[in-house]
Amino acid sequence: MTYCSQLDIESLAATASRAAAYIDDCDSGASDVRLDPDYYLACSHVLVQIFKVCDARHNFPMLLEHSAAAREVDEAFRIAYRIELNRSAFYPELDMILRRSTA
Repeated sequence: MTYCSQLDIESLAATASRAAAYIDDCDSGASDVRLDPDYYLACSHVLVQIFKVCDARHNFPMLLEHSAAAREVDEAFRIAYRIELNRSAFYPELDMILRRSTA
């Protein structure tokens, strides 16, 4: 995680909220939102990038409470982290393949 000031956190929270709201609206089929695949992808990318530098559970608890998209991105990061920590113990075949691909 990267250290972010309170001002950075507030700015990122506003951006993440807007991105997550668009994704959630599209996913729920909201009639007042037009699906733009490029914008949807950009919003997804923004959420991923923000959650890479900030601990969402610590910095954006309200966003996680209200947004399915934000929860899914956060969960994906947590799963990836657990796999990375335990890859050699619990997924030896995957670990071997990944080591071969990076060598």
